[in-house]
Amino acid sequence: MRVAMYYANNDVRLEEMPKPVIGDDEILVRIEASGICGSDVMEWYRIHRVPLVLGHEIAGTIAEVGKNVTRFKVGDRVAVAHHVPCGECRYCRSGHETTCETLRKTNFYPGGFCEYVRVPKINVEKGVFRLPDKVSFEDATFIEPLACVLRGQRQAGLKKGSTVLVIGSGISGILHIRLARASGAGRIFATDISEFRLAFAGKSGADHAINAKDYAPAKLKELNDGYLADLVIICAGSQGAFEQGLRSIERGGTVLIFSAAGKDALLPVPVNEIFWRTEATITSSYAGSPQDHIEALEKISLEKVPVYDMITHRMALKETGLGFKLVAEAKDSIKVIIQPQK
Repeated sequence: MRVAMYYANNDVRLEEMPKPVIGDDEILVRIEASGICGSDVMEWYRIHRVPLVLGHEIAGTIAEVGKNVTRFKVGDRVAVAHHVPCGECRYCRSGHETTCETLRKTNFYPGGFCEYVRVPKINVEKGVFRLPDKVSFEDATFIEPLACVLRGQRQAGLKKGSTVLVIGSGISGILHIRLARASGAGRIFATDISEFRLAFAGKSGADHAINAKDYAPAKLKELNDGYLADLVIICAGSQGAFEQGLRSIERGGTVLIFSAAGKDALLPVPVNEIFWRTEATITSSYAGSPQDHIEALEKISLEKVPVYDMITHRMALKETGLGFKLVAEAKDSIKVIIQPQK
């Protein structure tokens, strides 16, 4: 089968490898759509493990089932989570399933940017979600990223009427804006350095979309009756983004670190200025649990969080390298979808 083999952000090659052979408790999924995530282009995080097949936002049709699999059949339309928790460890029992060691070790093989993936037993049991007829394969690639966003906003305790500042208006930022709007947030502010993405943020529910080069906490106060943000969601990995986020939190508010930063980045935290006497909180979130995926699928199916219009580019498997370039540049794209069967 054909795969898009990753060597570096500017070196993704169309190669051949054997189609995976499944075991008795596994399934084989023919991938119809696979989304490129911002984390896929974190080269510093990937480069020591190359070559490898990336891609974890997948949807497709079950092509084969192992003899012990009873919940699914050939022809079922599904989305598949690449990471799943054990459900039994101290982290899972305390509601932090995405910090589970099992979740960090599980994955399907070889990755989403290829024609077929083998789904291991534990993923079959906990991370395969049958799609309603009304949910397209392309829409289903948003289940995983929306699950992450749902978990993040729950972790941060978003309240109705809250002022929300989303720093970075790529795919994660846009999903945060749309979910916050659907959840009853008050004023929503968004920043980015791309005018294309700022315009998209405005269409997605942001009341004010401000170029990050022109943004300052004082500007937020001016537009928000003298107050900073109740919830700041950092969806960009630059040092400047973190500095802006930390200085934009209102007393009693929360900063959600949603994006990964650079490899050796440190938080610029003026402790007394931001945290002493303010009761402000810094929290973080990572990935999504099986229940988060189920909730995300429901919101997409019911169109509570619309996703289809976020797709700016659709590309064949041989064009995956171009897709990586678009996502890494973070300019005139929102969601790039790879269609492995083309």
